[in-house]
Amino acid sequence: MKRICVFCGASAGKKKAYITAAGILGRVLAQKKIALVYGGGKVGIMGHLAKACLDAGGEVIGVIPQQLFDMGLAYKRVKQMHVVGSMHERKAMMAELSDGFIALPGGLGTIEEFCEALTWAQLGLHHKPCGLLNTAHYYDKLIDFIGHAVAEDFLEPEYKKMIQVDNDPRTLLKKFEAYEAPKASKVVWVLKKKGNVVR
Repeated sequence: MKRICVFCGASAGKKKAYITAAGILGRVLAQKKIALVYGGGKVGIMGHLAKACLDAGGEVIGVIPQQLFDMGLAYKRVKQMHVVGSMHERKAMMAELSDGFIALPGGLGTIEEFCEALTWAQLGLHHKPCGLLNTAHYYDKLIDFIGHAVAEDFLEPEYKKMIQVDNDPRTLLKKFEAYEAPKASKVVWVLKKKGNVVR
């Protein structure tokens, strides 16, 4: 695994644990010589993550939309900064550059980005691991919701298992190394599911 994309908040959040986790993840990526791909920002958890990785001698690749770049939100210490035209281009480039995806605590953008990467994996468009760094139980309710989607027959249990979850960055990365993607995509599952196809 050469590069991992990390989605995370442009806010630091309420708890110091969120920034601490970002710092640990940044340093661990540097130690393992895994490049960090992230949203290019200097603010919030994003900024702390990139700073920690750079301070530890790691490689950092930023991908930021032109609008946010023009607002002065890019982290100038990041030399590999890709400026793109839109949020859609940003996500596409981050996915192309990366061998896996991790979500640190964040808001709607973080959740949306992670869920899109997860959906692509579910459809079989990529076979890269997707994980939640569940710092201070931040993602407990999201994990509960995904369990609810399984219970209500909108999600196959196999696809819930795709989501790697841990509160320790080192353990999460070990799970990534051992990850095996599901053999069939959601398209196959949907077509086989009784009552799904109208005639």
